[in-house]
Amino acid sequence: MNPVAGLIAQLRRDLRVAFRRFAELANPLLFFAGVIMLFPLSLSPDPQLLGRIAPGIIWVAALFSILLAQDNLFRPDYEDGSLEQMAITAHPLAMLVAGKLLAHWLITAAPLVLLAPLLATILSMPDAGIAVLVASLALGTPTLLVLSAIGAALTLGLNRGGLLLSILVFPLVVPVIIFGARATDLAAAGEQAAPVLYLLGAILVLALILGPLAIAAALRISLD
Repeated sequence: MNPVAGLIAQLRRDLRVAFRRFAELANPLLFFAGVIMLFPLSLSPDPQLLGRIAPGIIWVAALFSILLAQDNLFRPDYEDGSLEQMAITAHPLAMLVAGKLLAHWLITAAPLVLLAPLLATILSMPDAGIAVLVASLALGTPTLLVLSAIGAALTLGLNRGGLLLSILVFPLVVPVIIFGARATDLAAAGEQAAPVLYLLGAILVLALILGPLAIAAALRISLD
């Protein structure tokens, strides 16, 4: 069977299921906005201070928002038996996983990318850095999603795998956070951020090629 057809079918199915639980879709976005809005209240309203730390704040908030939504990536399918059906279907499991990842990014991470310019403006980020912030988030959030999905797949059979998921994921996502925030800092300072963005793009390509295969293997381990 056509592997791409399986990816598209899985994408459509996950989008339909997600929009039936519309209230859950807002949780990562509200968490993302809430965490960022608390920083001016807890630190200082000084625009210069907030502008300097804004890239790091936004990137860390995006990471935790993605982790917050990871429990809904595989667990509902695991509990109702759909995941086992995916594993034995004629379509490659890695392609079905890719469809789930794409749907999950559109639902949870894409709204964060779209909201980031407004929140960056609230944090007094220089205009020169906002466009690069959006570009770095567009390149980096899919990588964060793939890496956290690997941890979610490995901890799927555990009743309380949230803490273990965080422990597994944090060492892997640190370079993405550093490069994403650094690119924005360079742009805000008027320096060249393209090399860092190219590096984020290279990491993304590697994650998109190897990630679904690793996640599929982890899911099979959890199902055994």
